[in-house]
Amino acid sequence: MRPHPDSAGRRLHPLPVRIMHWTNALAMVVLIGSGWGIYDDSVIIHGIYFPKAFRIGSWAAESLLWHFAAMWLLVANGAAYLAYGIATGRLRERLLPIRLRDIGQTLRDTLKLKLAHEDLTTYNAVQKILYIVAILAGVSQVVSGLAIWKPVQLSGLVALLGGFQGARLVHFAGMGVLAGFLLVHVALALLVPRTLRAMLTGGPVLPPAAATECAR
Repeated sequence: MRPHPDSAGRRLHPLPVRIMHWTNALAMVVLIGSGWGIYDDSVIIHGIYFPKAFRIGSWAAESLLWHFAAMWLLVANGAAYLAYGIATGRLRERLLPIRLRDIGQTLRDTLKLKLAHEDLTTYNAVQKILYIVAILAGVSQVVSGLAIWKPVQLSGLVALLGGFQGARLVHFAGMGVLAGFLLVHVALALLVPRTLRAMLTGGPVLPPAAATECAR
């Protein structure tokens, strides 16, 4: 019997995943940089400002235009990423299960700088948690962003978030989580360059059994 075409020759990161990954990365960088420009025009926490060199947009209105453009890109691409991950089972296979003993072992390995990641097809427990937190932070950014954008039309949502300033605080906190995730993500990619190459090239071609479980 000839093998099913979808059961062999599959790469660790299929082309749709790579396209959506880098699109998400671009959108997040623009959102964070333009968000800093908007924030500096009306600070939430007194004394905290972001350097002009790291802001996108020369003034608040320009930053807002960049922010909205990146917002729609991230919402559309993020929704496609989640739909693809759920429909193919990729999110379940890559992010679940998470066991307490695995978390402890991963933390011990990290403290000992054991970051070899010989098996690129499997995330460790801490990586799984970081990805789940980033996804939840992205959802919170959409919700709080809508409340800030349309505070009158979505007054019930604004009230649920503790008022307009409360929604801004939630949005600011979510930005901090995503910025921290990006820093950790980039640091790990630089420490383990094979993971970066895999996301650029698709990574290794998986054997049929692994392809069925990990590369869908």
